[in-house]
Amino acid sequence: MFRLSSSACAAIFVAALSATAACADPAIVYSVGGKFDGSFNESAFAGVKRYMEETGENVREFELERDAQSLQALRNFASRGNAPVIAIGFNQANALKQAAEAFPNSDFAIVDMVVDQPNVRSYVFKEHEGAYIGGLLAAMASESGTVGFVGGMDIPIIQRFLCGYKQGAVSADPDIKVLFNMTGDTPAAFANPVRGGELATAQIKRGADVVLQAAGGTGLGVLQAAADAGVLGIGTDSNQNGLHKGKVLTSIRKRVDNAVFDSFNSAREGSFSPGIQVLGLAEGGMDWVLDENNRPLISDEMKTAADAAVAGISDGTIKVHDVISDGVCPY
Repeated sequence: MFRLSSSACAAIFVAALSATAACADPAIVYSVGGKFDGSFNESAFAGVKRYMEETGENVREFELERDAQSLQALRNFASRGNAPVIAIGFNQANALKQAAEAFPNSDFAIVDMVVDQPNVRSYVFKEHEGAYIGGLLAAMASESGTVGFVGGMDIPIIQRFLCGYKQGAVSADPDIKVLFNMTGDTPAAFANPVRGGELATAQIKRGADVVLQAAGGTGLGVLQAAADAGVLGIGTDSNQNGLHKGKVLTSIRKRVDNAVFDSFNSAREGSFSPGIQVLGLAEGGMDWVLDENNRPLISDEMKTAADAAVAGISDGTIKVHDVISDGVCPY
């Protein structure tokens, strides 16, 4: 038996040029919402673009309209010899597990969930670490003493983000009030900007003058509502500072782009291996964005505090509570 990996592909199909061309291409299946969702998927797409620009190689892509399409898309890519095939989003975990079992000699990867199969690389992030920086900056920017949080689907990853946000806010202001809502209990909660705007507006009416969104495409409605109300939003996943210039305090990026690039490039170099990759601030998996769009909003004191927090979390001096491993959020 042999593994159908990107590095072995050309040798296997050397007699069939068309098959070789298809096999040489990695593939990606985006989550529901499309690759231009301005958030999670778009970060993945940035990794695709970087890979194509730096290597000159092609990438096969598929955008889910509904979760039920995932298994067929993953199986189709694997059957055509594309490798690795990467699935974006926790909601594709079951489909990827089935595809990996059906094609044990093909390489797969997934972002935001662990799939325990011998041919799968799983990328997960320390969302709580990035969220801590968001909470710290939110509390320092707030004039009302109340900040908000709108999450997408009520799942452990988003609860982890919320707890980190609370801890960061409390570290800057022990008396800070943190309002929070989750959008729903299905993956559709990440693709409902109207509902996101409604929840943000409700929090703003209760006094929140900084609102972070951790809700994928739903978060675009959160940022719009904040800008319309004249308060500050905080973006996540992608750099969303430019969506409402001067109204987005910062963006807490989950570097899905780095995970996608790493998966494709390691396969190209013949070093792709299964297992779990855990990415936090120290590993370049999370960061916060300071650019021309939000620089006037970030004081020297805020930048110094954020940089110190990044350094402290990275070297272990600051321990951010993780609800998944440490239990119920104490904040």
